Amino acid sequence: MKKKRQIIIFTDLDGSLLDKNTFKFDAIETYFRKLVNEGIIIIPNSSKTEAELIDFNNQFDLNLSFISENGSSIHGLNLINKNLPNKILMSRSADEIYKIYNENISKKLKQKIKPILKLKIDEQIKIFGLPYDKLLLATKRMHSIPIQFNGDDIEKNNLIMNMSEIGLSVQSGGRIMNICDDTNKLKAMSKSLELIGKEVDDEIITIGVGDNHNDIEMIKQTNYACLVKNDNFDSSLINIDNLIKSSEPSPMGWADVIKTAIQKIKT
Repeated sequence: MKKKRQIIIFTDLDGSLLDKNTFKFDAIETYFRKLVNEGIIIIPNSSKTEAELIDFNNQFDLNLSFISENGSSIHGLNLINKNLPNKILMSRSADEIYKIYNENISKKLKQKIKPILKLKIDEQIKIFGLPYDKLLLATKRMHSIPIQFNGDDIEKNNLIMNMSEIGLSVQSGGRIMNICDDTNKLKAMSKSLELIGKEVDDEIITIGVGDNHNDIEMIKQTNYACLVKNDNFDSSLINIDNLIKSSEPSPMGWADVIKTAIQKIKT
């Protein structure tokens, strides 16, 4: 007997599903809910914090599993199958990460780095582009350190290389950079699929959706890689076979690439 197909969508949020300015997806919410009601599993895989993603679920009356802080922790896989864990840590704590960073990165490079959480609240609001109540959720970082980097490309590459040498990573999103443990969206996605695959008998087909640098490795390893239009990101540099690209930004671009991917699955 042929196995049933289980579609799992791993999606970035800001700039991919959510409008990059309003952080909403009203224009496609009905379609999004239709996918969920049809049994398609949607797992946000975001740089957002656990607190932000819980708020996302609550705000839109959803009950989605999710991956937070660029792959630092996985939440709610038990919602997919009761035998799966509720929470998996993929990272050390932010305090441990900061200690390693502080003891191993040169003073010269540190002078180019501005930890955002040490800035005044009004500056943080401007950088994150969030109102005060949402900012409080965004700053509840358990496994990452948001920064602004004021160096040139050579210095940025040196920072990335130095971080890798000490077992850390630098994840670049739309608005900020984050100092993280040696994890990323791909590693957390792979771990999730490994665990889900042990409990789900269906054939799993994955769709990955992103719009920026820190999404590329994740979407590249899915069956159907999707890229939502981002005017600040040059998608022509991305080498992914059969990449599905939208002509519109989020949220309409998200719906467009998902519709294309699902049509390809059905044919």
